Amino acid sequence: MSALFVCPNVYDGRMRRRFLADELRADTALLTGQNAAHLARVLRARVGQEFEIAAEGVVRLGKIVSVDDDRVQFALGEEVLTPQLRELKLLVAIFKFDRMEWAIEKATELGVTEIIPFVARRTDSHLAQSAAKRVERWRRIAHEASQQSRRVSPPTIANPMNLKNSATVSADTRIVLAESEDERMLKDVVPAAGSVALAFGPEGGWTTEELGTLNSAGWLSASLGPTILRAETAVIAATAITMSVAS
Repeated sequence: MSALFVCPNVYDGRMRRRFLADELRADTALLTGQNAAHLARVLRARVGQEFEIAAEGVVRLGKIVSVDDDRVQFALGEEVLTPQLRELKLLVAIFKFDRMEWAIEKATELGVTEIIPFVARRTDSHLAQSAAKRVERWRRIAHEASQQSRRVSPPTIANPMNLKNSATVSADTRIVLAESEDERMLKDVVPAAGSVALAFGPEGGWTTEELGTLNSAGWLSASLGPTILRAETAVIAATAITMSVAS
């Protein structure tokens, strides 16, 4: 799908940078905190410079009207129309935090709309107990990755829950990635249109009971191939495959 722009997003041969607004007031947007500090100190922004500002699912051209170390104010102008990404939700069993952060960052860059961390039977107990304290960090990572990849908004990252609750997520097609599946490949079951949910098990793998629960709830099982992938590799690979077949 090609993008249609109401106003140009390229200047001097470069792609115009995009920021996610921290506050929106009619035709005025604000960057605060770390966002403002990066723009003011690192990029040395000046009054009159223009950037793309995303807020509430809309991107508009923003001209800087004031700059402080902790606050940058924009006057918003024309809308910049952007491509519509397919709706893709990920159910991710909590795994080692450094690798999970990598998966969240890359899945965000690839365009997922929602990430639901859950506690599986084989999730390490220490990780399960500490996960709730990591959610805000995961959201910050997703926010930064969204700006870097020029998204309109960051994905929603839910608070950790159990498999029973997370498995009820709504999507036109729901697919669980399972090592035990040897007939259906993910690329063969992902539809060209419609919303999709993908479920990924923990580093120790799904239990038979968990797969039974998902299959009974209407989830299809699919494979990413004959090799055993790390959890973060599976998340990135499956997300890329799913997004690539969107019409």
